[in-house]
Amino acid sequence: MQIYLVGGAVRDRLLGLKVKDHDWVVVGATPEEMIKAGYKPVGKDFPVFLHPKTAEEYALARTERKSGKGYTGFEFFASPDVSLEEDLRRRDLTINAIAQDSDGQLIDPYGGQQDLEARVLRHVSPAFREDPLRVLRVARFAARFADLNFRIADETLALMREISASDELDYLTPERVWQEFERALGTRSPLVFIHSLNVVSACERLLPEFCQLDNEAAEKACGQLAKNGGNAEQQFALLTNLATASLDNAAALEQIRELCVRVRSPNRFRDLALQLRQFHQDLATFSELAAERKLKLVKQLDLLRRPERLELMRPCVAALVQTETGGIAEGIETLLERMSAVEPRQLMAEGFSGKALGEEIEKRQLAICAEGRSAGSGRAD
Repeated sequence: MQIYLVGGAVRDRLLGLKVKDHDWVVVGATPEEMIKAGYKPVGKDFPVFLHPKTAEEYALARTERKSGKGYTGFEFFASPDVSLEEDLRRRDLTINAIAQDSDGQLIDPYGGQQDLEARVLRHVSPAFREDPLRVLRVARFAARFADLNFRIADETLALMREISASDELDYLTPERVWQEFERALGTRSPLVFIHSLNVVSACERLLPEFCQLDNEAAEKACGQLAKNGGNAEQQFALLTNLATASLDNAAALEQIRELCVRVRSPNRFRDLALQLRQFHQDLATFSELAAERKLKLVKQLDLLRRPERLELMRPCVAALVQTETGGIAEGIETLLERMSAVEPRQLMAEGFSGKALGEEIEKRQLAICAEGRSAGSGRAD
């Protein structure tokens, strides 16, 4: 039995990046031997085991053969006779097909180290074309490593176009498309993901709403949000707002809702995207709003109970209107603090109750909002 560290852990260490997960390949073992050694079997389609102490994944070396459509249309063969080189050959990119043995020696039969140095994303073998998910994966790696100036090899782009021209992309489930998209959104260069899909004619098939965002203005906005620490949720909200900028509010909100249903995005992604579309202009011009509009905005965003929404939206709004984050809704925290000080118990002690209590709370909160633009902008009267 021989055990090798493989995939992202080896790649990221060679790139000087933080290693998050460790994946292992076991050569020369049977499932029975793994179980006897204390490993817990968890794989459904092929033999994968969890280490009894670290819970890291250990997979038996295997080969695969295309047997149907889509990324699930494969038959796997795991045996003690399968070599490490055969296992590495089934991987997507050469930079992901490097192994390391227990002595720290690298096994690199497909030139992954050379491609790391050249900053090239290159497929391992022609079998790359058999898995449509790899179109999304390569686009995602292009986004992840854009800061390191990686590019997709021309011959790999050709295979990605070949996949796009077939019907294989139609077999990708919304969940798998979203999983790759969300991971790309979490990078500093999510538009590289969109650009890569556009180059191989896959964007129109998978994420048509975003195809037109392959432009300088969108890149500038997304870049600003990334510099301000924007996460995947915020980048999604920004991209959907950029994609619907030419639509009226009702049409834009409907398109965002339909998109979120189709790609099966989590509710928090949908909600932030909708809120950003509805309220970004009011947040951008908050100090200039009338008192009634300010109070309505606070209520619609439920900011007295959910002030964290403001911190999520602020850098997104700044990226949309191309201004500094600190200039968005400046002074609103002071306003919210004063509005929160309007205590129902105190008003009840003053004799208010029922409908009159609610009306008095709103009256006093409105008075706070009306104390002049100077209060809204954080300046003293």
